[in-house]
Amino acid sequence: QGWWPLLGHQGVNPTKTGSVTGYHPGDYSFPKDELQQFEICLGAILTQNTSWPQVEKALHNLKRINSLSAKGIKKLSAGKLREVIKPAGYYNQKAKYIREFIKFFERSEGIPSRTDVLGVKGVGNETADSILLYAFKMPEFVIDAYTKRIFSRLGVISHSDSYESIKHLFEENLEKNLESYQEYHALIVEHAKRNCRSKPVCEGCVLGRICEKRF
Repeated sequence: QGWWPLLGHQGVNPTKTGSVTGYHPGDYSFPKDELQQFEICLGAILTQNTSWPQVEKALHNLKRINSLSAKGIKKLSAGKLREVIKPAGYYNQKAKYIREFIKFFERSEGIPSRTDVLGVKGVGNETADSILLYAFKMPEFVIDAYTKRIFSRLGVISHSDSYESIKHLFEENLEKNLESYQEYHALIVEHAKRNCRSKPVCEGCVLGRICEKRF
């Protein structure tokens, strides 16, 4: 699937949402450099509590002013950073989180531990796992709202289950490698957008025969 899009990559858009064509189906070699790595980390922070098309707008704003990098953002005033990331929402908080993450990113050597990433202000479980899986190519399965929605409706998990317990369930039952984790997560996201929406479209759902329909 190559789910995490990159602005500078001339790829495709299999999701048909947003305007970014930087997806790279079947190619798990991304990110290819530190700039792409940082862009993914930045996107993981910006996408908190918002949709990807809104994040896309914020990233484009940064790119237009040559600031889609840690060094570029550091040169921006606090007010300017808030202004350009405004489309992603919660821009006051996210601007602070981005500044804190840049400090962490620049002092890190090699691949950071999950504990270290979680130690950055504003980075929770989902954001940390997204950063590790997509930016650092580490097999950390991402649990998001789509995952919880689909698998609670299937009766596999409960809404009250903790993030860590759901993560453990997936990691115990999936082959532990980058390709499996990225692909499975991408397919969950796509299924949630096509069928298992907040108002489900059950007709034609491939999981219909096993779904307990716990809406």
